[in-house]
Amino acid sequence: MPTLFRFIAFLAIIGGLIFGGMVALVTFVQPEPRDMVEIVPPAKLQPK
Repeated sequence: MPTLFRFIAFLAIIGGLIFGGMVALVTFVQPEPRDMVEIVPPAKLQPK
């Protein structure tokens, strides 16, 4: 049983680190808005 408990504790620690990293990204990183420009060829606008 000690090996199973150690494995579950290891998975919980890894999961906590991943969750903490996601929370840190959401809290501290602000996205920078940018304009999007996509050029559409005139041939795609013409009906066939």
